[in-house]
Amino acid sequence: MLKNIYDKCIEWAGHRAANFILGAIAFFESFIFPIPTDVMLIPMVIAKRDKYLKIALIAIIFSVLGAIIGYFIGYVFFSELGIKIFKIFGLENANIFKEKLSSEMGLLSGVIMLFIAGFTPLPFKIITISSGFVHFNILLFVITCFVARGLRFFLVAYLSYKYGAAIRPILEKRGSQWSIIITGIVLLLALGIYFISK
Repeated sequence: MLKNIYDKCIEWAGHRAANFILGAIAFFESFIFPIPTDVMLIPMVIAKRDKYLKIALIAIIFSVLGAIIGYFIGYVFFSELGIKIFKIFGLENANIFKEKLSSEMGLLSGVIMLFIAGFTPLPFKIITISSGFVHFNILLFVITCFVARGLRFFLVAYLSYKYGAAIRPILEKRGSQWSIIITGIVLLLALGIYFISK
């Protein structure tokens, strides 16, 4: 199935509405959509390598806007909407995230979790909704989301731009593993920062 989605994204990448499709995927992925933005971002950069910065910027901006909607859902409509999204992606994990976000470590714990969620296969939407639910500092939320998603999407876009032709066969064979490999490296970096700051 993921291979079919990847093939569809390759098709969309050359479409005149590709920027709009990417923005929509990045936006909805931050609070409800299950497919990672990278699946659209990578083939778009491969198809339009000279525009990789613009493509990354579209993904970053719309992902952060979607994260704000996720925060709003958690803040205002958790019982009506948030809990239903949690059930789709795993209520048990969501409860763990809520506890961590409101733990004794407070802001530092929340910033670290947001940063890691922005880079890893963890459902980013669970963190954005949980942040709103526990009334996490909105300014820190937006800044952290922007930095985390910005670094992730810029890194993915740059690597796709730099090694596009060489990396395409890998993407076709291992589609969904691409973001995991990239984010795993950054996760180790984030964990290093976390333990140094303790």
